[in-house]
Amino acid sequence: MIGLLQRVTHSSVTVNGDEIASIKTGLLVLVGVEQNDNELKARRLLEKIIAYRIFPDNENKMNLSLMDIKGDLLLVPQFTLPADTRKGLRPSFSNAAPPAQGKQLFEYLVSEAQAQDLCVKSGMFGADMQVSLTNDGPVTFWLQI
Repeated sequence: MIGLLQRVTHSSVTVNGDEIASIKTGLLVLVGVEQNDNELKARRLLEKIIAYRIFPDNENKMNLSLMDIKGDLLLVPQFTLPADTRKGLRPSFSNAAPPAQGKQLFEYLVSEAQAQDLCVKSGMFGADMQVSLTNDGPVTFWLQI
């Protein structure tokens, strides 16, 4: 399971011209589900996302987590993250989970995140989304479980 974490001061998701999710200071996480992923991997990814120390402390060192700052979390499904780009000029999506599995694990990740003491929003699985963000730093990390 892949999470592309972006520290943001604001982020939103729009579908068909309607804003369906918006957050303030926190993390926008693009989520890619691979064929061998399962609920255990989703929980491990979430644990790492909320505890990853990428927010500045009083000395401006990346020492605080999303939980520490009580930041917002926006989870957005991203089918293209598991792409294999090693050969040629067209990505292969053979590593990506089938849509039903991807949707189930993404929704599981969102429900587990909502059980935390955080403001959690999400994009829409399978939708054509427009994602807007103000990347703070910029700070971006790739997590793969």
